[in-house]
Amino acid sequence: MSETAASGSRVGSIDIVRGAVMVLMAIDHVRVYSGLPAGGPSPGIFFTRWVTHFCAPVFVFLAGTSAFLYGRSHRDLSRFLLTRGTWLVLLELTVIRVGWTFNFDFAHYMLAGVIWVIGWSMILMAALVRLPVSVVGATGLLIIAAHNAVGPSIVRWVSESPDGAVAALMKVLYVGFSAGPISWGGQGGAFMVLYSFIPWIGVMAAGYAFGTIIVSPPERRRRLCLAIGLSATVLFVVLRGFNLYGDPRPWNGTSLLAFLNTTKYPASLSFLLMTLGPVIGLLPILETARGPVARWLTVFGRVPFFFYVLHIPLIHVLALIVSKVRLGEVSPWLFANHPMGNPDAPDGYMWSLALLYAVWAAAIVPLYFACRWFADLKARRSDWWLSYL
Repeated sequence: MSETAASGSRVGSIDIVRGAVMVLMAIDHVRVYSGLPAGGPSPGIFFTRWVTHFCAPVFVFLAGTSAFLYGRSHRDLSRFLLTRGTWLVLLELTVIRVGWTFNFDFAHYMLAGVIWVIGWSMILMAALVRLPVSVVGATGLLIIAAHNAVGPSIVRWVSESPDGAVAALMKVLYVGFSAGPISWGGQGGAFMVLYSFIPWIGVMAAGYAFGTIIVSPPERRRRLCLAIGLSATVLFVVLRGFNLYGDPRPWNGTSLLAFLNTTKYPASLSFLLMTLGPVIGLLPILETARGPVARWLTVFGRVPFFFYVLHIPLIHVLALIVSKVRLGEVSPWLFANHPMGNPDAPDGYMWSLALLYAVWAAAIVPLYFACRWFADLKARRSDWWLSYL
């Protein structure tokens, strides 16, 4: 989620893609407060969730690419990754957690979300970037490709003894919340690991190596992006279509929705091929994108972390307003645990899809103006602290 190191290193298509995933991500975060279930039961709700699956993989992958670009013009890459990663983990467990819940009951609910895993991946990358880029990239691809081979054994092992210290560690490293929260204190405390370290550190490492392609001559960059993107997409179709490998939830051959319903937690090989392949393939096409939509998305893509920090409390406030208007009161459910571990929405609370998208649009407009102001500020000034937002 870091920006590229210098304006001369910027590739416009990366900013457009980052901006697009920020806007898509906001859809799912509005859904969190809508009471609508993730991924079903109707096709409309399924695809509302599915289009947002592209966000986390692109987030993490391009964070690795940005780290590579930063290192080309800065000698302190390891130090920067270590300090920025620590900063992101701290914000996830404090400011962002309060933005999600609007409560301070830290003793009973904590969330390890996407900012958490980006932060820890950066901390681990601080050591990895001392190795040759080819080694970092190969390590990342190996983690992405091989983790589903050992995943079922780890999940089964943790499920047999879910409350021990080793199981808690494995939930952080790989299993995540699928094996339940990490409990502590004996007072009902729950730490929800939404994003485990694996395979996301592999995604960031692969994105770091992808930086060598981004800085290559334009024609070579376009050719390689198309080849990688198309190959990854075809590989997904083959592996998923024939249930050869790559997802713990096989496709049953019944529908397109089932075919696309790959596993996100932890992200399977099929999930990552399905999401990263098309995006990498689109990068060369987006290099020539012009017009107002491209300009809007570029603004968001230049300051993605600033967008992230602002959008959660803004969406939460809008949900409070919607509740007051629709129900005549602010529902206590909006101060429960979000987006994981929260109770079911109360009767009569659930929104329509049309209302979800209306609230999403209402959030995007003020976010655009805030992000444009901050992007202009970063362009005018070079204060060190701006690189952490």
